[in-house]
Amino acid sequence: MVHIGNDWDDILRGEFEKRYYQELRQFLISEYRSRPIYPDMYDIFNALKMTPYHSVKAVILGQDPYHQPGEAHGLCFSVKKGIRIPPSLRNIYKELYNDTGIVPPDHGCLESWAKNGVLLLNAVLTVRQGQPNSHKGKGWEIFTDTVISHLNRREQPMVFILWGNNARAKKQLITNPSHLIIEGMHPSPFSADRGFFGGRYFSRTNEFLKDPVDWKIE
Repeated sequence: MVHIGNDWDDILRGEFEKRYYQELRQFLISEYRSRPIYPDMYDIFNALKMTPYHSVKAVILGQDPYHQPGEAHGLCFSVKKGIRIPPSLRNIYKELYNDTGIVPPDHGCLESWAKNGVLLLNAVLTVRQGQPNSHKGKGWEIFTDTVISHLNRREQPMVFILWGNNARAKKQLITNPSHLIIEGMHPSPFSADRGFFGGRYFSRTNEFLKDPVDWKIE
């Protein structure tokens, strides 16, 4: 039984007993026993652990975890302190500075965002070392779609920030007019110059929210 430790446990009650998740669990047991899988199994649900359902102000959707040693720790786009800042996150930092004037730190750990109400959720929560998208289609998408659907039903307004085609595909799940959707290209160096920069994602989020996000990264 998965124990998250906050109100997500009630929100997701029964989800971990469903057939798709039981099949996913057996797949993950085999994967973690046989090869390097990221993040560490105890970090898989960090996004939910650090950002309770009731405190979500904004959602940033990623694809799947970083797939090199030491990088992934359960928050999309984030890496542990002491790890080189990935190119996509460098572009996020550049946009953050241009949008808000906040000077980015010299590390890539976004835990302060998570603790300030930004749910940093990947669509797929695990990956094989060196093999991006290797756990795609194993059941995680059903789980994270469920998370998004629960957030969509919440009355308290929030912002969904969708970068790139994989994240924008989730738009169909967000039907509640109480919420704001902000879209842009993925911050990857391959696409950032084609519609990511200049999106003002951070200031637009705070213009919409009554209780704004503190985007400063500690």
